[in-house]
Amino acid sequence: MTHSTAQTLINDLDTLLDQERLALIDGDLEMLGRMLAQKQELIDNINATESLEREQLKEVHDKVTRNQELLNSAMEGIRAVASRMADLRRVRQGLETYDQTGRKTRFETQTQPSVEKRA
Repeated sequence: MTHSTAQTLINDLDTLLDQERLALIDGDLEMLGRMLAQKQELIDNINATESLEREQLKEVHDKVTRNQELLNSAMEGIRAVASRMADLRRVRQGLETYDQTGRKTRFETQTQPSVEKRA
């Protein structure tokens, strides 16, 4: 693979990483999914290149690290939302309290309305 071809791959990955950053900031998970295959292909092609210098990849490496931090933050946010939703589901199903001795008591909520509608 020629130097210009390797640099083209690096430039393409650089551009894709900028787009990925914007998608992460916007929370566009669908766009991230569509970019994944293209990103993997570019990385595989770059890895197959034999004559790359470390300096050529420094900027791309920095962008990959930056995007990974953004992705980790997004995942933490998604986990927090999922946990909160699970908590809300548990609250809707009933209330758990503890007595003076530490025993847990559960009060179930009614799943069907207690008021009957008549025509």
